[in-house]
Amino acid sequence: MFKTIRFNWIKRKQILSFLVVSTIIFSSFFAYPSTAAAASGGRIGGGFQAPSSPQRQNYGGYGGSNFRGYGSGYRGGGIGFPFLLPIFGFGGGGIFGFLILMSIVGVIVNSFKNSSNFSNASNNSIASQSTNPSKVSLIQFQIGLLASAKEIQVKLRELAASSNTSSSSGLQRILQDTTLSLLRMPELWVYSNIETGSVPFASAESTFNRISITERSKLKAELTSNYSGQISTSTNNESNPGDSDSTNEYIAITILVATKKDLRLNNFPSNELITEALRLLGSISSSDLIALEVIWQPDGEGETLREEELITQYPNLKHL
Repeated sequence: MFKTIRFNWIKRKQILSFLVVSTIIFSSFFAYPSTAAAASGGRIGGGFQAPSSPQRQNYGGYGGSNFRGYGSGYRGGGIGFPFLLPIFGFGGGGIFGFLILMSIVGVIVNSFKNSSNFSNASNNSIASQSTNPSKVSLIQFQIGLLASAKEIQVKLRELAASSNTSSSSGLQRILQDTTLSLLRMPELWVYSNIETGSVPFASAESTFNRISITERSKLKAELTSNYSGQISTSTNNESNPGDSDSTNEYIAITILVATKKDLRLNNFPSNELITEALRLLGSISSSDLIALEVIWQPDGEGETLREEELITQYPNLKHL
């Protein structure tokens, strides 16, 4: 009798795992628009400096009651089942929601595989949980500005040249200076998109990196880069960073944040809510900031980002 119950339980888990993974594969055809890089760009950031311990990489430790926290933690979709609807456009979760879902599926699949070791994994993770948060909030703030805001590009290049991206205090300074620069030019805001979610600490870095790669792939090249203390600039004289030409139409800026702080940012497109979101992001302390990346486009002299390119590259942007 016991063997029959155990067999049925394992069978149901296998079926559920298959359905979730199948949904992800099917959804991938809808989640990623086919786009080509429109212009060069730049990036600043860093974080996740401490190497992950074997205990933190064991996703099986996030079973039981901790796992149920995902339902309340993710706020990208806003309605219905919180992980699937954003993929199909019912909640504005977009690619951000899809990538968070991918990390959660990894947790689900690994928890199924390691279900017999839940107790050991939980005991082994006590030490890491004492120094790391159980969950990490991930925020993706995107804004499209009129090209006349080219001083923001100059500011970001200056930050890339002078900032210490290997320390939390240095990253906090970048975040504060970037948000402050944007707050000073509200008349140039045209489009915006804000997506938030929370994932276990064990999957936060991989999820953050997936989102970063997605955004960086929109750039034709990275002419300016300062990430985790590694600074690089283009050596191609034909595309060295410089003042953007007046024919530019838009500038796109993406701010990715991983933080211990639970931030609730509204995605409704309005100047008032963008102002509030920027103030909240700028107020994150260095002790709460886990990782940061600021990506902007264009960055090359004479490069343009037309409105149709902006909308194609950043389909989740909403007009203010």
